[in-house]
Amino acid sequence: MASATGTDTRSRRIRGARTAAAAVTVLGLVATASACGGGTGAEGGGGSTVVFAVAADPGTLSPTTALASTALSMNTFAYDTLVHVAADGTVVPGVAEKWSATATSATFTIRPGVTCEDGSPLTADDVAAEYNHIADPRNQSPMLGLSVPATAAAKADGARRTVTVTTTKPAPFIVEMTRMLPLLCRKSLAAPDALAKATNASGPYRLTEAVPGDHYTYVRRDGYAWGPRGSTAADLPGKVVFKVVPNESTAANLLMSGQIHGAVINGADQDRLDAAKVRNRSFEALSGQLLFNQAAGRPGADPAVRRALVGVLDLKELRNVATGGKGGPATAIGETAPTPCTGDTVTGNLPAHDPGRAADALTAAGWTKNGGTWTKAGRPLTVRLSYPTNQGPQVASAVELAVQRWTSFGVKATAEPIGSSSIIGTLAGGDWDLAWAPIGVTLPDQLTQFYDGPPPPKGNNFGSITNPDYHRLATRAAATPGADGCALWEAADAALVKNVDIVPFAARPVRYYAKGITFEVDGGGVVPSTLRRSADR
Repeated sequence: MASATGTDTRSRRIRGARTAAAAVTVLGLVATASACGGGTGAEGGGGSTVVFAVAADPGTLSPTTALASTALSMNTFAYDTLVHVAADGTVVPGVAEKWSATATSATFTIRPGVTCEDGSPLTADDVAAEYNHIADPRNQSPMLGLSVPATAAAKADGARRTVTVTTTKPAPFIVEMTRMLPLLCRKSLAAPDALAKATNASGPYRLTEAVPGDHYTYVRRDGYAWGPRGSTAADLPGKVVFKVVPNESTAANLLMSGQIHGAVINGADQDRLDAAKVRNRSFEALSGQLLFNQAAGRPGADPAVRRALVGVLDLKELRNVATGGKGGPATAIGETAPTPCTGDTVTGNLPAHDPGRAADALTAAGWTKNGGTWTKAGRPLTVRLSYPTNQGPQVASAVELAVQRWTSFGVKATAEPIGSSSIIGTLAGGDWDLAWAPIGVTLPDQLTQFYDGPPPPKGNNFGSITNPDYHRLATRAAATPGADGCALWEAADAALVKNVDIVPFAARPVRYYAKGITFEVDGGGVVPSTLRRSADR
């Protein structure tokens, strides 16, 4: 059994976590951070307004249904969590002042004095009700399996201020996953859609203005006094504004001209910011991964086709185009630090670049080349590579390069650009062959829903993957609490790569450029409790 308290030296440390001040984002998506100058002491926390420019409108902000990266990042300013994970990987108390856990249960003690923005107390009953709301399949919350175990049930003991969560199936990271559970008062569960553009929250800020497509304004809650490691409202800026800036070059221009003071810049504009000596923090994230649709009748259902399509590609060449030469090979299939399991599960497990061997594999599988095109049973080998347009022109160029290589090899290949808001809908709809689909998470068991179990509409196994080795190893790993199961999780991940179910081939640093502010980031974006003004402008 694992346990931790606010001052207990037994507080658990995630194995191998980075010690850099900046950490991670989740689900392969990033938020943009910036700060405006000015302000007076009346606003507190240095007296200024801080603006976070985000690349897309968040859509719904309802904490039990929002899954877009922008919404998740913004919600960390309004909703607190049971625990936090510090930049060095330490799990530290949040709303829970202590906890204990096994692979199938956890008990959290809720600290006294925590309130929602209307002044009502956040109680153990509230937390238990939110767990049960998300766990109820009738509510169809996408947070099920990410922040709440799929088979969870919760009970509260008001007198002891405890919430006990039990599961019928192992949940090895039952404590760590609560960092993604935004806590709200129970009465909001009666009408969670009312929180789409409003808050009644437990965190350091409250939403006061929402102008979709333009900006969202949050004002500091002066009574907030339960932040991680003793942080309080007095430490924070008085106002935070999320401004929608869809174009990265525009964000860089605004940054250079002083109209904003920070942005996440991943493309060619990095060069001029570096030349101007604008400070940045960075972390490595999976940026290039191919996912095969293995449903019956799709070309990816044939393992020989999967291996041949990958063997035709020079993945290093593809990576350099996709990242502008700034990326490196992927070593993980989506777990981003700080994460418990940090082993290399990719290197040596992907098919080598060898078009001759790819041709031999297809021939052995019954394919023949007629008129320059591979065919089988009179049907040509046809593939369509779908990709999200919000990944930028470099990814689009890499997709076109892959299509060219396949076409030259004898495959009838095409590229299909998909709007950023509909790529998940495309995958769930099933009408696709391959997809450019890097998935980023903070815990290895969060990937099982994407690579095991039922496909849509009953599950999120978009590629209809059936990998017995992954299933067996992940099942064993899930029965082992915490980082003790990492060897099994890493073997499970490697099984997906070896079977060419997924092709993780590129990682690159995500850089947060900023002036006038300092902060740390984790899987939810900027950590609100670390946001400070600084002397640089």
